[in-house]
Amino acid sequence: MKIAIVGTGYVGLVTGTCFAEMGVDVTCVDVDPDKIDKLRQGIIPIYEPGLKDMVLRNCSAERLHFTTDLCSCLNDVEVVFSAVGTPPDEDGSADLTYVLQVARTIGEHMTGYKLVVTKSTVPVGTAEKVKAVIQAELDRRGLQLPFDVASNPEFLKEGSAIPDFMSPDRVVVGVESEKAKALMTRLYKPFLINNFRVIFMDIPSAEMTKYAANSMLATRISFMNDIANLCERVGADINMVRSGIGSDTRIGRRFLYAGCGYGGSCFPKDVKALIKTAADNGYEMKVLRAVEEVNERQKSVLFEKLSKALNGELAGCTIALWGLAFKPETDDMREAPALILIDKLKAAGCHIRVYDPEAMAECKRRLGDDVYYARDRYDALLDADALLLVTEWKEFRLPAWGVMRKTMKRSLIIDGRNLYDGAEMAEQGFEYHCIGR
Repeated sequence: MKIAIVGTGYVGLVTGTCFAEMGVDVTCVDVDPDKIDKLRQGIIPIYEPGLKDMVLRNCSAERLHFTTDLCSCLNDVEVVFSAVGTPPDEDGSADLTYVLQVARTIGEHMTGYKLVVTKSTVPVGTAEKVKAVIQAELDRRGLQLPFDVASNPEFLKEGSAIPDFMSPDRVVVGVESEKAKALMTRLYKPFLINNFRVIFMDIPSAEMTKYAANSMLATRISFMNDIANLCERVGADINMVRSGIGSDTRIGRRFLYAGCGYGGSCFPKDVKALIKTAADNGYEMKVLRAVEEVNERQKSVLFEKLSKALNGELAGCTIALWGLAFKPETDDMREAPALILIDKLKAAGCHIRVYDPEAMAECKRRLGDDVYYARDRYDALLDADALLLVTEWKEFRLPAWGVMRKTMKRSLIIDGRNLYDGAEMAEQGFEYHCIGR
């Protein structure tokens, strides 16, 4: 089976590589010639555990190919996945420019049946727009060619995208025809051979499912952050509260961790897009507006705790940050709490020393030389008045406390992910502040 994946960003590259791993002949397409040239050399533009080895293995086996020209492979494939970006517009809506351009190119050059599958996160109604664009191009060419559209939203978690794709808990597919359903069944069956977990539905429901899933997870995070902030005021412990409510099988334990806010490429963008979709249809998403408001406020909580601990005297202080990416096991800094924190520290006149196992290059691309890029976690602490833990990388879990005390000017830790135990911190001689305790 031969397929094309248009867009070699996070979703497109993981999707294409994983399909190739299962024996599918995959051509990944991108308009950026530099990116395609690097991919052909085995240079991966993103950090994702296991991805580089899988790309190299499938390129060597000649199951994974890269090109800038969709037309060169279009009529050799049965299925075209559109995995291009849908960046937010100023009003919060998803920009469908690239999605519709892919549809237009397909309509301009197809010569036989195609199944066009939207993999990008798109608002409800996008499939109808894709279908209309393809049909308009066929009409312009005076051709009557059959085609189908489908929606196949991704549910990959950065840092565990490959296991998520290779062994998914479910695959959501929106289709309108039995032919499209048969093709998607054939494509996904190797992944789910013992337990076929593809959920077929109508296309609008599939498009909505992606936004609803991410919005629910974002809601859980903001809810726990709201509860954590109240816990601090009434003397409760958010970790105990989480244990208490998470043991209820109706609630469960996932996504109940309080912290300094969520970020990344999905939750912020998708919450905004769903709010905008509702507004366009005459409805207000009051819960999601509150979710977004709580999250934006939470991104400032570490700065507020630091300012309180230092009595507002931040100017000239040296502040260390452990963690820059929005979550562990990725170098993605989109909407990362660290960016808000760094802006506030700069405005307060602080000297900033940062360290992240993977996101240093991405931080330098975004911020230039505004901060000091440490060689390792301890270099970041040199003469620091405080350490702010922003991302819960595993290497931060059990540092050498004695080395930290000797390296830092003041033994002050503001823990934005509740990684450490308060009693142990006191025993080690640290002034310790965290979230919700």
